[in-house]
Amino acid sequence: MIVYQDRLPGNELLSDSFLYRELENGVLWEVDGQWVVQGAVDVDIGANPCNEGGDHEGGDQEGVDEEAVKVIDIVDTFRLQELPAFERKEFCTYMKRYIKNLSAKLEDEEQECFKNNIESATKFLFSKLADFQFFVGESMHDDGSLVFAYYKDGAADPTFLYFAHGLKKINC
Repeated sequence: MIVYQDRLPGNELLSDSFLYRELENGVLWEVDGQWVVQGAVDVDIGANPCNEGGDHEGGDQEGVDEEAVKVIDIVDTFRLQELPAFERKEFCTYMKRYIKNLSAKLEDEEQECFKNNIESATKFLFSKLADFQFFVGESMHDDGSLVFAYYKDGAADPTFLYFAHGLKKINC
């Protein structure tokens, strides 16, 4: 299994169990998230509860677990923490700091690719800024990578965007 950690604070943000697509010359990774039910789920095997001694009167909804909750798989798996929305000016300030901090951690070849393509990636992100939910890793480190979530064209499940150069591959 491969886990991808944030290069700056080291939080786990993704794994190879989630397939990604490259955007903006490989600077961004796009990953499909999915709403899932977490918690115990009662499975109906077709038995008649009245014949099995179950109390079926009163209109109880059989099979509904009050402890079950819907979560987004990526957010839950990697314990991502949601941040308040960014205004354009705040996002611009974040990006300048992030580019500076991340560039210092990259090898020469990676650094060149990142610097050559981050401007177009940033423009792409600015174009969707109002649609994003913003997440960071579990430690909520100020200088860590942002993870962006949005819903494509009325989709029921969110799509996530990651800074590819901000991820460090760890073989487990």
